[in-house]
Amino acid sequence: MNHIDLQNILFLDIETVSGEPNFDALSADMQELWANKTKWQRKEDTTAKEYYAERAGILAEFGKIVCISVGFIHYKDGMKNFRLRSFYNNDEALLLGEFAEMLKEKYFNHPRQVLCGHNAKEFDFPYICRRMLVNGISLPPILQIAGKKPWEIAHLDTMELWKFGDYKHYTSIKLLCAIFDIPTPKNDIDGSMVSAVYWNDNDLKRIAKYCEKDVLATAQIFMRFRNEKLLQDEQISFSFSVDS
Repeated sequence: MNHIDLQNILFLDIETVSGEPNFDALSADMQELWANKTKWQRKEDTTAKEYYAERAGILAEFGKIVCISVGFIHYKDGMKNFRLRSFYNNDEALLLGEFAEMLKEKYFNHPRQVLCGHNAKEFDFPYICRRMLVNGISLPPILQIAGKKPWEIAHLDTMELWKFGDYKHYTSIKLLCAIFDIPTPKNDIDGSMVSAVYWNDNDLKRIAKYCEKDVLATAQIFMRFRNEKLLQDEQISFSFSVDS
């Protein structure tokens, strides 16, 4: 991975929630489809209604994206700088449309440009593509990965890189940051709380702050995979104050 120009990598993370605030808000048809879709995933004592509250945001057919945060490295006076930006909105189509337009810009539309996330090949990338299609948004060239074989997709995945061929191995961002001694800004929420923060508090800014921290963590992990120095505070530009 050391042959890749860091300036050609767009690091990203997404935050997703259930498409409706609760199971009862679904149409009868969608309730039945959810029950059928998840019947083999649910424990015997877990109802479709209970499982919707827990897992609906994980499935692109029943969830939606409320935030996409991205980060990229650029050089100034020979020093790496990492800039973060977030797209967040209650209107998923507007959010995805703005993100798609950014990916079509000259800087991000270069053939050598790649995306990088943690567990992104299994989750973030396909989720974004599916939700774009549901919302009638044309996929930017960088996301036209449907039908491609795994080795034909140049995008990077820090979890996949850490597997070293062990396809049963799952490792969280939090664990990788711990073993590589990567300092991370303190979070007041975690991934399991995103749906509640959205549907109960509608605090998109809080979600976006959390999402940006995960993007930074992914970039720092990638730097350690290359045996390069971690980005320091003065090299990092968040969209928000991390302390606010």
